[in-house]
Amino acid sequence: MPAEYTQSDQFRGARIHLCDLSGLEIRDCDVTGLKIVDCYGGNVSLGGGFERVVVNDVDVTAYVEAELDRLHPNRVLAREATSAAEYRAAWDAIEKQWEETLDRARRLPEAKLHEQVDGEWSFVETQRHLLMASDAWIGNAVLEEDAPYHPLGLPGGGMPAEASAKLGLTLDATPTLDEVLAPRLARMATMRRVVDELTEAELDRVCGRKPADPYPDKEYVVRRCLTVVCKEEAEHHRYAVRDLTVLEAGARTE
Repeated sequence: MPAEYTQSDQFRGARIHLCDLSGLEIRDCDVTGLKIVDCYGGNVSLGGGFERVVVNDVDVTAYVEAELDRLHPNRVLAREATSAAEYRAAWDAIEKQWEETLDRARRLPEAKLHEQVDGEWSFVETQRHLLMASDAWIGNAVLEEDAPYHPLGLPGGGMPAEASAKLGLTLDATPTLDEVLAPRLARMATMRRVVDELTEAELDRVCGRKPADPYPDKEYVVRRCLTVVCKEEAEHHRYAVRDLTVLEAGARTE
């Protein structure tokens, strides 16, 4: 088994020289200032939120972002929404794309929807994560519900297990797609109600709660919460359709 390093700072500022790093995977890490110099290899893949990426002395940041926006225009709607009407338009587009993608996913065997592609979340796990995101940012922060978190919600990898347990999440659950979609679609309907009733004044209202206990103690306004949910939906849809393409190809060859 390959070595695993979790929540460690032992590599901060390190210099790795003349080593075999083939197959190295860096996931959910702060790589600010990372330099890869005079290295070689094939199938190098980068993914994440990078402020600036330079490849062979060429700044490719703007190109990559523009290409992602071209391929996934809902990213732009989610990122740039500022008015109530723009949030409604963004959610309209998000609802439509997920309706189409869920129809596509249902054409695959259930087992395929639990497969992970390259170590990423499965399609079902993605739905669980988006359920959690909406529970936190809408159910808890915006609406201050008494019991906002559904047990099938799946937080990001940075949330400690004990924090997840306090929220009542069952991380080791193995629900079917339909079992996840029941609360997931209900929460999407909640978001629809929120944006339909949204006013310009409501956008700048300070929420009475933060999304969840592990989040920093600071002010969260409705506008920010809606943006987070829309961006989560747009980005994870991008990942989901990327992986569905792989799963569909695998199903055809089996």
